[in-house]
Amino acid sequence: MDTKELLKKVRKIEIKTRRLSNHVFGGEYHSAFKGRGMTFSEVRSYQFGDDVRAIDWNVTARYNEPFVKVFEEERELTMMLLIDISASETFGTQTTYKRNILVEIATTLAFSAIQNNDKVGLMLFTDQIELYIPPKKGRMHVLRIIRELIEFKPQNKKTDISLALKSLSNMIKKRAIAFVMSDFMDDDYERSLKIVAQRHDVTGIRIYDKRETELPNVGLIQAQDAESGKLVWLNSALKSTRQAYRKQYLDRVEYFDKTFKLSGAGRISTQVEESYVKKLLSYFKAR
Repeated sequence: MDTKELLKKVRKIEIKTRRLSNHVFGGEYHSAFKGRGMTFSEVRSYQFGDDVRAIDWNVTARYNEPFVKVFEEERELTMMLLIDISASETFGTQTTYKRNILVEIATTLAFSAIQNNDKVGLMLFTDQIELYIPPKKGRMHVLRIIRELIEFKPQNKKTDISLALKSLSNMIKKRAIAFVMSDFMDDDYERSLKIVAQRHDVTGIRIYDKRETELPNVGLIQAQDAESGKLVWLNSALKSTRQAYRKQYLDRVEYFDKTFKLSGAGRISTQVEESYVKKLLSYFKAR
């Protein structure tokens, strides 16, 4: 992709996602993700209705009239976007690929964060950490993240969610908001997620395509695993074949739901054809 085309794509995504973050997610994001605590701001004269527990007795005694302490939320947070860019994310049978939706969701969240003066960092992963951008503030930083999300070409094709979670723990020591975005076609990440969720506020966003949920009855077909490259022949006319395919998919979904629930982490599932806006809003409001 040449520079002119890349900049055009970046601008298009910025316009769409920034409008969403400004008018839809800004307030919801602020309400859903609290700061690290309350810090002292100032003292002021007592007003009717103030909590008497906030009275500063030292200042009150000095001026012989009641004063109260005022506290403000220590708002600045760090958001980490952990994005799966393995080969399965390029799957798409309708109007778009899973990776395209991942880019839009990640960008919307990033703009919501900087609108609230929070830092944003990025980790792109397969079965290795392909790219790490440390958390920073500002629009230019988010534009760099968008460029990488659009243009970055991974070295590997497979997925290792456990590795991404462990890397988050090693790289980010202070509590952060972490969004893990993937189709979650992986397993054995339960222990890593449980450890990470004890320190960070973790949410898993599962993106899937309708065609992944079941195998159509179209007779004998050759299928290829996007991550391993393995080719297999499947007789989709057989009910047992379609049932086995469906069960494998449902087992992965059940593992995702159960693992995130037990670890205390949040979770969202959205199909590429669905409105991720509604899914995110519902999730933020429910927190």
